[in-house]
Amino acid sequence: MTYKTIERSASAELVEKRSRFIGYAKPVKTQTEAVAFINEIKSKHWDATHNVYAYIIRKEGISRYSDDSEPQGTAGIPVLDAIRKRGITDCVIVVTRYFGGTLLGAGGLVRAYGAAAKLALDEAKECEMILCSVCRLRCSYTLYGKLPALIMSLDGKVDDQAFEDEVALSFHLPCENLKRFNENLREISLGKLQVAEEKQEFFEK
Repeated sequence: MTYKTIERSASAELVEKRSRFIGYAKPVKTQTEAVAFINEIKSKHWDATHNVYAYIIRKEGISRYSDDSEPQGTAGIPVLDAIRKRGITDCVIVVTRYFGGTLLGAGGLVRAYGAAAKLALDEAKECEMILCSVCRLRCSYTLYGKLPALIMSLDGKVDDQAFEDEVALSFHLPCENLKRFNENLREISLGKLQVAEEKQEFFEK
């Protein structure tokens, strides 16, 4: 199971007929986080003419937008469409506008808000998230020497390791690869070891 989101918070700006459009994008996991970010930008740009926003939250199945008193359909929807067209989720975008004195018309607003949102997404960088099994394992030092390479060969990553009388290893790998990992583990440990996932969590692919 995979989904696309953005790597980091970012911003970008464009000017259209002296109106400034500043796009802000941020990865979020909940509606509460999205609303907090929207309020943060509104507070930062309290003197702006408009603070338009849109967000999509995967786990909660929520998508919202606001035109913030721009003509209906000319602001929030273009921002939301910028997210949807890239297949991105768990993302919020706020586009701040400072009016430059020249009316843009409905078409001009749609293009400007959509463009500002796209620029912010470009800066934020898309990434793919994959559902992984998070596992822990204790093993001998002899066996440990073979495990990092095995984990990496199955698109996994070692998250933590502690060296005591034995080696305690924490790692994650795509859920679909856990069975193959255990098959290989049983083979190199002569049937002595097998791990079970502690939980499932999304990690960047």
